[in-house]
Amino acid sequence: MQVHIADSVEPAVLKIQGMLQKVDRLHIPATSRRDLESILVRQVTKELDRLLPWQAGHGQETAAVAVRMGLAANLCDELLHQLKLAALLHDIGLLMLPSHLQTGREAKDPDSYVVIQNHPRLGATLLEPFSFLRDATILIAHHHERWDGSGYPYGLRGQFIPLGARILAVADAFEAIRIPHVHDRSLRDRIALRILRVASGTQFDPFVVDLLVELMGETATTYVEGTPQR
Repeated sequence: MQVHIADSVEPAVLKIQGMLQKVDRLHIPATSRRDLESILVRQVTKELDRLLPWQAGHGQETAAVAVRMGLAANLCDELLHQLKLAALLHDIGLLMLPSHLQTGREAKDPDSYVVIQNHPRLGATLLEPFSFLRDATILIAHHHERWDGSGYPYGLRGQFIPLGARILAVADAFEAIRIPHVHDRSLRDRIALRILRVASGTQFDPFVVDLLVELMGETATTYVEGTPQR
């Protein structure tokens, strides 16, 4: 079966583009601008949650983990900010897929899976016109690359993958893992970390996985910007 990218831009995508355009036109000092960009991009994230209800909250949760990892990796303030924006918007490319591929159902035929693999590139294409997301767009484009070079959409490997994208990949996977019949969050987290450690060195950067393992081993876990504590 041949599956094509949606030929028309949905009204919801146009609405999101309008929201992002308002942010792009801001003319205020850099520090204040970052705060406002974060607030407004979170509004866009709420719209994504409405359009993709099967993964509602995933952007916020991924951003919380990614920011903690970015802080531990000593990213500068601007790179940390761009990582947060990228994490909030990393799955926006799903909106550019045909509607039947936006449901989150796991069973896909091979052709459909190939189309789904385009979502990082499509998301980057959607966000590229907005200058305030220039660096975040790069991270989104590469967040499904793999450390061993077998990822998508470009097949980058190792340190050719931007560090922010490697952090985003681990944060995304950590928050996306679902363990059947496990409802205790702390147990789910421990199992998810084991899964990530198995994939360390193949799918994920070992340094980044070790970073998350160390962070999650802390007794006190604090989440940024109003995200609930565990």
